[in-house]
Amino acid sequence: MSAYVVGYIVGSLSSTSINRILSKALIKLAPDDLSFVEIPIKDLPLYSQDYDSDYPPQGRDLKEAIAAVDAILFVTPEFNRSIPGGLKNAIDWASRPWGQNSFDHMPVAVIGASPGAIGTALAQQSLRAVLSFTNTRQMTAPEGYITFDPDIYTDDGSISDASTADFLRKYMEEFREHIERVLTVLPRNR
Repeated sequence: MSAYVVGYIVGSLSSTSINRILSKALIKLAPDDLSFVEIPIKDLPLYSQDYDSDYPPQGRDLKEAIAAVDAILFVTPEFNRSIPGGLKNAIDWASRPWGQNSFDHMPVAVIGASPGAIGTALAQQSLRAVLSFTNTRQMTAPEGYITFDPDIYTDDGSISDASTADFLRKYMEEFREHIERVLTVLPRNR
């Protein structure tokens, strides 16, 4: 039985996303008492405050999906030294209208992969700034700036490099502990 339900959001909308592969690896390596559900973001229209009085179904679905989980794992690529527009759009939908922020006190973790040497360090910095404003409870360490090597990861999320698998396993163990610490103090009402 799962102690916690974790929603995960893949910041890339690409069908060939390396961050989707990373999310599969993280789920495989996570503690057994975590269960995972993807929170999709690709069908959201662009956010406008004009929708605040009458959210479209995609916006309501997003907010309901977030309300149904205990924590969020953000797995994001880096686009132009920041987060993808689709991810920022989803955060805007979930945090609005004013006073109905779905992320309030939500335990979250941020990780991402890129082919580059610094992983997604700048995207994560940008995402962390946005998440601070939405009042999330962020896991600040360990940080996960993953340089994606296609020789190590398979499409199903298997990892052939033991040290990489060990790092990601420890990352997910720490995230599980973070969730427990946050929810002990700030329980979710779902």
